[in-house]
Amino acid sequence: MKHVIVIAEAGVNHNGSVDLAKKLVDAASAAKVDYIKFQTFKSESIVTKRAEKAAYQKITTGSKENTQLEMIKKLEISYDGYREIRDYCIQKGVKFFSSTADSQSVEFLASLNMDMWKISSGEVTNYPFLRKIASFNKPTIFSVGMSDMNMIRDSVNVLLENGLDKQNLVLLHCNTEYPTPYEDVNLLAMNTIAKEFDVRVGYSDHTLGIEVPIAAVALGADVIEKHFTLDRTMVGPDHKASLEPDELKEMVDSIRHIEVALGDGVKRITESEKRNIVIARKSIVAARDIKAGEIFTEENITAKRPGNGISPMRWNEVLGQTAIRDFGEDELIEL
Repeated sequence: MKHVIVIAEAGVNHNGSVDLAKKLVDAASAAKVDYIKFQTFKSESIVTKRAEKAAYQKITTGSKENTQLEMIKKLEISYDGYREIRDYCIQKGVKFFSSTADSQSVEFLASLNMDMWKISSGEVTNYPFLRKIASFNKPTIFSVGMSDMNMIRDSVNVLLENGLDKQNLVLLHCNTEYPTPYEDVNLLAMNTIAKEFDVRVGYSDHTLGIEVPIAAVALGADVIEKHFTLDRTMVGPDHKASLEPDELKEMVDSIRHIEVALGDGVKRITESEKRNIVIARKSIVAARDIKAGEIFTEENITAKRPGNGISPMRWNEVLGQTAIRDFGEDELIEL
């Protein structure tokens, strides 16, 4: 049975608090996700002093901070804080990992010996960063939002040319708008990416609700990533486009149901339905009273439930034969 990796994207929804991050770990553990993912960074290393906030960030964070730097500085957790969070994840039985975009944080995260790396959509064109991550040659999940096929091809080539084995790469289809309008999801592009690059694929979701990631699993996603928060009404850039804990659990449960339901693709009669064959299928029966010696015709026989007699698939074989005895209306025909 296929097992989809479900990543609960805590991101910066801890609002810079280790204690709040631990509560997010609790929620992720209760939802039985595979991984909880954070975003580890040194603010001054990833954004300039004058970089403006995105339109959605201006809406979700208000006017208290004028720049991205002012905004994300409040969301930064120290390396010691992330070690504490990592240890807490181990305690709660949920795997920790984090994305980053600056060299110093790459070295720190490497020291934590995470299972895999995550490259965010913002780094699709970040050549030195792609080269650095590729050099580790570890399982790497790469979101490719804000990209066309040529941009994806260029970035994938950088990874493969700098040490990453193709078998270690998973590309996540993604739309980088918060929340993503349904008409912009273009979920079928996930399978286009899979065919074009011959890699495993998944989906990083920013829509409201849980329907689209569940659909992605039905279409063949190997990895699902979804933002979550403890409370959508909290102040911060990503809370409003995130799931709350009960929704996260519902999504995980639904994905696990779909995994089982997908099966192996071989059409067969299942054990659960065998007992219903006799009830649901039909047999050849007398359409009216039939006397012994009478010929079976289209007028005096029909097909009705139950299915424990002669199958209607033998219809032409029965036509023209002689009744061996009297048959009452609705009685199973015998030859």
